[in-house]
Amino acid sequence: MATAVRDVMSTDLVTVEPSSMMIDAAAAMSSARVGSVLVLEEGVLVGIFTERDILSAFEQFRADPARVSPVSKGMTWNPLTIGPDATVGEAMDRMLDGKFRHLPIMDGGTLVGIVSMRDLARSISKG
Repeated sequence: MATAVRDVMSTDLVTVEPSSMMIDAAAAMSSARVGSVLVLEEGVLVGIFTERDILSAFEQFRADPARVSPVSKGMTWNPLTIGPDATVGEAMDRMLDGKFRHLPIMDGGTLVGIVSMRDLARSISKG
């Protein structure tokens, strides 16, 4: 039987608000040793901010303005999501097709986790 996303996802969510400064989001990622933060507005998922977004912001805004810019200026709005009962293969396909490495997990309208490309690869390698 195929492994479900719920079996490999992280439920330890690192979140920020759209108004949070990019430097604070980067610090939260570094502290939690993760490559993305989920952006919530009044408890609702509105975006995702990743390591790649930080690099893009530094390129676009230059270093000092990027540090004090809100996450909302560099995040991906309304990210693709997947349900917890989806298979690891389905999650991998969605990430490869979209060319991203972090996928929020939604159960109905509720954010329940996140899965990374590393999580998926680890689950596949362990058979």
